[in-house]
Order: sequence, then C-alpha cells, then structure tokens
Amino acid sequence: MDARATIPEFDAFLLERRLTLRATVIGGAVLQLMGLIARPTKDCDVLDPMLPQEILRAADDFARERPREQLQQGWFNNGPASLLRTLPAQWAQRLQPIFSGAALQFHTLAREDLLRSKLFAFVDRNIDLADCVALAPSADELRALLPWLEEQDGNEEWPAYVQTMLAQLGRELGYEF
Repeated sequence: MDARATIPEFDAFLLERRLTLRATVIGGAVLQLMGLIARPTKDCDVLDPMLPQEILRAADDFARERPREQLQQGWFNNGPASLLRTLPAQWAQRLQPIFSGAALQFHTLAREDLLRSKLFAFVDRNIDLADCVALAPSADELRALLPWLEEQDGNEEWPAYVQTMLAQLGRELGYEF
C-alpha cells in the first residue's frame, strides 16, 4: 500500500458512506504520508481511538473493492493500541496533523513519541531498522529515549539488548552510540 494514494481514496470512500473518523495513526503509513519512506506498507496502524465496527467494515469493503491495491482484510486496524499503556502521559497534547480529508482527520505522534513507537518496534521485532534510519534520530535523541526503552520489558537481559540494538542503529546512521 502507498498511503499517499490509499488514504485519500479511503477518505472519499468513507465520505460516500457518510462515515467520519478522527484518529491518531502511527507506523509505516505515517512515514509514507510524511514523505520519509517509499516502501510499501501492508496496513494503517490506528493508535487511538478504538475503531468502530462500521469503520472496520468499511475498510474491509474498501479492500475487497480495490483488488489492485492488494489490501488485506484488517489493513486498517488498532494493532498498536497496546502502546497507549506505555506512552508518556501528555502524548495526546503533542499530536501533529498528518492528513486532513473530508471524512478522515489524522494526527500522529510528536517526533519524540513517534521515535518511541518506531524504536520500540525495532528493538522488539527487529524489523523496523530502515524506518528508524528514515526518521534519522540523533545520538542525543537515542540517549534521551534509552531509559524509556529499557523499561519496556521486565527481562533482566532486555536493557543490554536495547543498548545493542541502538548501537546497531547508530552505526547505520554513521555515529557511535
């Protein structure tokens, strides 16, 4: 999926159905909307709110009606909602607009919180290195987020693993961490 094309089409689709949604989105779709990555993404991750059934049904209908887009059922989802438990308390006050359509109003996390989400995904799943590189965090940003990342898992080996992963990211970005 290319969010720069799919999201405006989905916006028009929802408008035809007289459905609207204000949401906070994260993930690869946001990085596409920001123009940071061009790689395809399989979904659009909605952090908040929990998606109403009529929106989920509409998203699945949209996917079925556009086979050329190769969208899977569930492409529009609340997959990252568990992140809400770990984001700093004031995350919602720092939201940034990312897409404004007729039916859809999307915001995304402020840079520091967006970095949190992508860095955690990178460390936890070890698949988001390219996205983290695209966000180009500075060594200072990585150092500032290190304590938060180290708290995200109770395994006693987790902090050392986090440091190893951030060192790998630092090398990709051309500096020592």
